[in-house]
Amino acid sequence: MIEILAHNMAPIIFASLVVFLLLGYPVAFSLAANGLIFFVIGVWLAPYSNGEITLGWPLLGTMPQRLWGIISNETLLAIPFFTFMGIILERSGMAEDLLDTIGQLFGPIRGGLAFAVVLVGALLAATTGVVAASVIAMGLISLPIMLRYGYDRRTATGVIAASGTLAQIIPPSLVLIILADQLGRSVGDMYRGAMVPGLVLTGMYLGYVAMTAIFQPHKVPALPPEARTLGGGVTSLLVALVAGLAISYGAHLTWYDAWGSNADVLGATIGTITLYLYALADRYLGLNLLSRLAQQVIMVLIPPLALIFLVLGTIFIGLATPTEGGAMGAVGAMMLAFAKGRFSFPMLHSALAATTRLSAFVLFVLIGARMFSLTFYGVNGHVWVEELLTAVPGGQYGFLVVVNLIIFVLGFFLDFFEIAFILIPLLIAPAQTLGIDLIWLGVIIGVNLQTSFLTPPFGFALFYLRSVAARVPYLDKVTGRKMEGIRTGEIYQGAIPFIVIQVLMIFAVVFFPQMVMHYKGPVVDPSTIEIRVPGFTPMAPGGTGTAPAAPGGGLPGLPGAPTLGAPTLGAPTLVAPTLGAPTLGAPNLGGTPPADGAPPAPGGLPTLPGMPQLGAPVVNP
Repeated sequence: MIEILAHNMAPIIFASLVVFLLLGYPVAFSLAANGLIFFVIGVWLAPYSNGEITLGWPLLGTMPQRLWGIISNETLLAIPFFTFMGIILERSGMAEDLLDTIGQLFGPIRGGLAFAVVLVGALLAATTGVVAASVIAMGLISLPIMLRYGYDRRTATGVIAASGTLAQIIPPSLVLIILADQLGRSVGDMYRGAMVPGLVLTGMYLGYVAMTAIFQPHKVPALPPEARTLGGGVTSLLVALVAGLAISYGAHLTWYDAWGSNADVLGATIGTITLYLYALADRYLGLNLLSRLAQQVIMVLIPPLALIFLVLGTIFIGLATPTEGGAMGAVGAMMLAFAKGRFSFPMLHSALAATTRLSAFVLFVLIGARMFSLTFYGVNGHVWVEELLTAVPGGQYGFLVVVNLIIFVLGFFLDFFEIAFILIPLLIAPAQTLGIDLIWLGVIIGVNLQTSFLTPPFGFALFYLRSVAARVPYLDKVTGRKMEGIRTGEIYQGAIPFIVIQVLMIFAVVFFPQMVMHYKGPVVDPSTIEIRVPGFTPMAPGGTGTAPAAPGGGLPGLPGAPTLGAPTLGAPTLVAPTLGAPTLGAPNLGGTPPADGAPPAPGGLPTLPGMPQLGAPVVNP
């Protein structure tokens, strides 16, 4: 019985952890407690395990070093930076400005507010990287407006919750940082790999809204004319955008010779700054060449886009690491808040407190995960997981389907931090055995973990929206009408279509890996690689006086210098035949010595009086 227990320690530990989590114990303490309890049991069972359990009391002495590895991890330092940046931006009113402006831009068409929510969700995802900030901001600002103008409750809540989860897959996402760290890969590569799937998923959300507007227009009506406070002026906006593109292209052509491939970045920067400065001058100098709508769109959109370039652009072009990019983003967020006149020390204090709480949560979960992994690896749990997953039929695709199914089910009950720290390290060995690229695997898991924010009963995006949506009837501030509260069931039902879209996206990334693998750059054909060894100039035999350069490009001979027997690497020099045998510049290695004082044989040592000559052998006819 003891031998059977020792042999099955790995599945017992994993099942025990799941039970602890389902009972509601905090994740960090569940991980640490399971690790310590089963470490003691493993030490007791080690003599009965036939070498399968390698735990011993001295192994606990490695824990301080393992914990120091967590604290000194520079990659994880990006988490507090991006968290702080997201909180500052959310409290500076950037989300409110974006939603109001883009809502006015798309207001005249059916589903315009829903299109605005999806686009703003993508922009907030690319600037904040925090789901809670995006969902709460859009829930507070957009949901009352959408309900005021007749949007279907399920559609409105579903669009807001799903758009907020884009912060999980569009860089700079916190989950991508965690996945890159756990998989041992570059955060920059993970960001590059996730960019296309994130944009494709945004397009799928927009497509769903468009289909709803076409086939069920009563669910997503257009804004009435009295609600369009910025008026028209789309033509003016299009003209301004064309002018900005022309300036960018002209700057690109002008600076291409000096900047090379980076000239497109410089050109886009010059065009954007020119357009922004012109919009400022048009408003504050009273030029009135742009419409109010064009002014507002340009002045509201360009600052967050500039922040996106400051964070992601510097990472992608190799100018900054993700941690440095996060630090620049935090400073940029404070500058934007200050420019809007909304920066204050109470806001700074609350943002720092929230960042500290999240960072402490991540740190304690990591500490518990280190204790759990020490025990789990000590009972060869990683071998058990590898054998279990590599035995799945279907090779790579069978492995990916099973892993995604497990993560999808765990997402109903666990947070993405918990799944990342517990499960992801166990998948590395079987994935490498099957030849799966770890960046590809990380992006697939990232899309799957994004789905966990929408799946009840513990979908965090649903909880965030529930916390800000009205529970009881209220009076609308603009129309004065009595509005019914939002039921929890309506929030859950609204999320279902977007869960289906995200599952389809998981399959798309699995079966079309090119969406991710572009991070490696262009593929090089090995047959086209040519290796050239740089040439060198050989020494030529010396001579007397000022000798000319040796045949074949050698150095000129030095007067009186011995030749040291070095052969000439140029064309062979044909000399007069000796005893009927031609000598082709070969060194004189032996044979009958020439007379005293005779000149040296071509390529041989100089002749010394009274000494035997080790020159070229004499070939007798």
